[in-house]
Amino acid sequence: MADHVDQVLDQWRERRPDLDASPMAVMGRVKRLSQLIDGELRRNFATHDLDRASFDVLATLRRSNAGHSLTPAGLMRSSMVTSGAITQRLDKLEERGLVKRTPSETDGRGVQVALTPAGLELVDKVLPTHIDTENRLLAGLTAAERETLADTLRKLLESLGDTTD
Repeated sequence: MADHVDQVLDQWRERRPDLDASPMAVMGRVKRLSQLIDGELRRNFATHDLDRASFDVLATLRRSNAGHSLTPAGLMRSSMVTSGAITQRLDKLEERGLVKRTPSETDGRGVQVALTPAGLELVDKVLPTHIDTENRLLAGLTAAERETLADTLRKLLESLGDTTD
């Protein structure tokens, strides 16, 4: 069974047989998967009046520690939200009453960000639907295929310097 990327590769083989376009087999599919996945996740988050970055902040706080709190810098390191977006994201979440910022007890200039009860309730409501969406998106793969894919993607990310260190 051929997909769009196979068609693109066939066209390149025909037009530029001197080039090895095989990297496009992976990169093209990763890009198309990213677009499809983002669309499905966006729809799920929208049903809860969230976007991906807001959910990521809430989920990062939820999984971080028993107090569901981090400094903004810790939140940035532990989440998938960029540094430029974190302050704006926190402002919006605080306006909605989902997080609160309080002065740090150990650093007079520092701030601690924590989930409010409403934020905890919302993230606990959204998380199961998020996991259901991801399971639906991966339904075409067996458990063993999912594990192999996850391991292969981890290896690629590590080779590109994306590590927890």
